[in-house]
Amino acid sequence: MSGKGTNLRKIIDFERSCKNPPYRVVVIFSDSYDSNAREVGNCYNIPVVIKDIKMFYKSKNKNLKDMNTREEFDRDVISYISKYNVSIIAYAGYMSIASRTLTDKFIGINVHPADLSIVVNKKRKYTGAHAVRDAIIAGEKYIYSSSHLVNNEVYQGPIFIISQPIEVELGENFDITNKDLLEAAVNINQENLKRKGDWVIFPLTLKHFVEGRLELSEDNSVLFDGNVITNGIRMRDNYAI
Repeated sequence: MSGKGTNLRKIIDFERSCKNPPYRVVVIFSDSYDSNAREVGNCYNIPVVIKDIKMFYKSKNKNLKDMNTREEFDRDVISYISKYNVSIIAYAGYMSIASRTLTDKFIGINVHPADLSIVVNKKRKYTGAHAVRDAIIAGEKYIYSSSHLVNNEVYQGPIFIISQPIEVELGENFDITNKDLLEAAVNINQENLKRKGDWVIFPLTLKHFVEGRLELSEDNSVLFDGNVITNGIRMRDNYAI
């Protein structure tokens, strides 16, 4: 985690709501001293490790975009969290790009506020930090969250689960050319998507993965209950959760 840790709290809450938890959060890692990692860790009595990435890069006199330095940083990350017998990493609001060093070592699962199966000109349409805004501007009537594998290509990993469709709320007087109204709409819809999308499919993906219902084949195809799933499982599809 890098920020507030809201997604992380939902993952932990789901774990602790289960009579027989399918997974256990064993350590919290943050790349920022300004994050709420310590607060979350204290709240749930979970060990916390913080290594500030900006300070790390500053000590090396390197730019944050330098991926060779990122690999060095991630080697430290691996050394820290390996002590806790980690098998899966949940990227719960983690803002640093993971290098191949980290993604090759651990299975990583992330959730993104968009339907990553939408492709235009052979590229996923709604990637990046402004996916909800982009969807509203594009005139989408519904928005989605997608859980996916974290690999060395940002937002390009195989899709696991796509949330139920969340209807876009704009209001009667919405004017897309009005920056304030657009920003308000983005905030409202982002929050709706968190509650009905992110916070549902993130722990569910972890649950299915640990239980073996979701799997990755050798070529990184996604299997659900042994069947190959193209572009993820949609929550509206008829399957048992």
